[in-house]
Amino acid sequence: MHDHLLIAREGGRTVLTLNRPAKLNALDEALVEALLVAFDQARDDGTSLLVMRGAGKGFSGGFDFGGLDALSDGDLALRFIRLEMLLQSVWTAPFVTLALAHGPCFGAAADIVAACTLRYATADAKFRMPGLRFGIALGTRRLAALVGHDRARSLLMTSRIFTASEALPMGFLSGIAEMADWEAITAEAARDAAVLSPASRERLLRLTRRDAPDADLAELVRSLAAPGLKERIAAYLEALQKR
Repeated sequence: MHDHLLIAREGGRTVLTLNRPAKLNALDEALVEALLVAFDQARDDGTSLLVMRGAGKGFSGGFDFGGLDALSDGDLALRFIRLEMLLQSVWTAPFVTLALAHGPCFGAAADIVAACTLRYATADAKFRMPGLRFGIALGTRRLAALVGHDRARSLLMTSRIFTASEALPMGFLSGIAEMADWEAITAEAARDAAVLSPASRERLLRLTRRDAPDADLAELVRSLAAPGLKERIAAYLEALQKR
């Protein structure tokens, strides 16, 4: 078990808790790699429902930009590529995935939620997907499949923060529920996930989603390849601090 990723397994249920509360569960390199390993293991250990949640004040602040000065464009590009591989693991999982979000859920963390089969959040949850503000195309096609092309364009063009109450009617969320109700939601999802055989469940999930993994990865790589990646990110972060 990685210190920053808590893993609990019971029967066919696996619960992954992002556990960097002092950093708002920001997705650093180690946490992303631990999540990738956890998803690989869940494919082979009989998991029928995988739950993702965050410790502390929020689900996750997204990509960890800490230590940006020491990173090269190549370092940053590899980290975003690994994030895309994680998102594809969530999106194409042969088991049901359930996101339980609260508080801030920004950037790649919002993409993780969008990639899950079921998506619940507390009323105070807030979401934002700012990647295109610094030229990175991450999760775009999956978001459009979830909320529709027009809504996805609106959210990503402005990169505005949207609330749980806005996210529900657009289909970004499956429901709004306070943390006291999460165990009941998880139990119901676990029962539903166990109805079908593993083969039938995998087939259902595969046939009811739109897959374009190679195209999504290619678009991301092209966006990362534009010169000045680090400078674009630094300019975006500086603009945020001035608000």
